[in-house]
Amino acid sequence: MEERLQNILSHRGVASRRGAAAMIEEGRVTVDGAVVREPGARFDPASAEIAVDGTPLGAAAEKTRTIMMYKPAGVLSTVSDPFGGKTVLDLVRGQVRERLVPVGRLDKDSEGLLLLSNDGDLTYRLTHPRFEHEKTYVVRAAGRWSEEKLATLRSAVEMPDGYRIRPVPVEVVRIGRDNVHVLCFKLREGRKRQIRYMCSAAHLVVLSLKRVAIGGLRLPEDLQPGAWRDLAPAERNLLLNGW
Repeated sequence: MEERLQNILSHRGVASRRGAAAMIEEGRVTVDGAVVREPGARFDPASAEIAVDGTPLGAAAEKTRTIMMYKPAGVLSTVSDPFGGKTVLDLVRGQVRERLVPVGRLDKDSEGLLLLSNDGDLTYRLTHPRFEHEKTYVVRAAGRWSEEKLATLRSAVEMPDGYRIRPVPVEVVRIGRDNVHVLCFKLREGRKRQIRYMCSAAHLVVLSLKRVAIGGLRLPEDLQPGAWRDLAPAERNLLLNGW
């Protein structure tokens, strides 16, 4: 099955999709011996001979590794930032030898569970839209509460680009007398800043947003912001197979 070239490189752990696109545009990637500069060009990764800087994909492959991190708020879930912002790779620099990339994204202002990996199979399964892995978020939101607002949060909210999301399961964890409430969202689509736009539609302001689970994998209670550990084989199986 054909995929976009930048996605093939990302799934193989070469770089993030944005980083892979930059490498392609710089002329560093060849397919069947010819330089390709279009990140969206489609190829079959099973049959195309793809090389980066002259090195075929799969040659001198690194040991497969995935780590789970508690991403702190204020840190970018990208490989690098041209403006000098702190990234999740800065948190593991000098401690991890493998070339890892963030699996999916978590907004700069959000915190919680994030995976970094060079495992192409795992990255593909967790980022391709057709698998729709459920992600769970705990949100502190401020504003006067009403059942109508909960109905809005659970409805097909329209995003700024005109896309209308599918209704999302939203549960009330705690209603605060100080008008600060705790809510639990379970997303499968994961549009950019989706929860923040959902809350805005319900006239609520997000104070904090924390991802606590990806599928059946939960953020360990003993993992502190900025800390990380390797993903156990059983946890990888849980993400890939649900057990």
